[in-house]
Amino acid sequence: MGPLRRATAEFIGTALLLIAVVGSGIAAQRLSPHDTGIELLENALATGAALVAIILAVGSVSGAHLNPAVSVVDAIFGGLRWRELGAYLAAQVSGAVVGVMLANLMFSLPAVSIAEHARSSSNLWLGEVVATFGLLLVVFGVVRSGRTATVPFAVGAYITGAYWFTSSTSFANPAVTVGRMFSNTFAGIAPASVAAFVAAQLVGAAVAVGTIRLLWPDIAAVAGMAVVPHDSNEVA
Repeated sequence: MGPLRRATAEFIGTALLLIAVVGSGIAAQRLSPHDTGIELLENALATGAALVAIILAVGSVSGAHLNPAVSVVDAIFGGLRWRELGAYLAAQVSGAVVGVMLANLMFSLPAVSIAEHARSSSNLWLGEVVATFGLLLVVFGVVRSGRTATVPFAVGAYITGAYWFTSSTSFANPAVTVGRMFSNTFAGIAPASVAAFVAAQLVGAAVAVGTIRLLWPDIAAVAGMAVVPHDSNEVA
């Protein structure tokens, strides 16, 4: 039951994350119409705060990756078993889609509405490279410096800030990117823009792997360091 529990935690955690991202985006758009800056501030603060709580809630079960990029990098460094990676990725993507649907329904919108917000330009792709690189550096840097308990707060703070200092508003997560194309609202992304965003995120992740190896060469070589340690006593 261990792998199933962990995949379920990833599904629930990612669904809640997308509810926070899309739900707060819809609320911001309705509460502060015609003021994009205030809408983005409301969206960023709600997402960052919710992310801290979600990581604290499910981190002890699955490590609270909530992000395929984090899971792949954790598998590369030995913190996640490769045989569990597929289940993590499936749980994250499906959780993201379900979370978006629930957010839409909570605000009396159709469960699925395909986004029309095109996000397709080289500066936005660079923003996603930087956003994903920074997120992974924060996550693994905090863990490898022995401050694992602070990961939820570090990640929440980074995402809140990255909404503002990246041109793309920091998706930094392939599952989030896929999910957000199913909501034609403030947080949406047009399907035609998704592939390039995910590609940019993978580039950012690749650069992060090399940087983590460079900055923490001894620790990065040690297997078994999950992002947020979960119950190692479970039967795999």
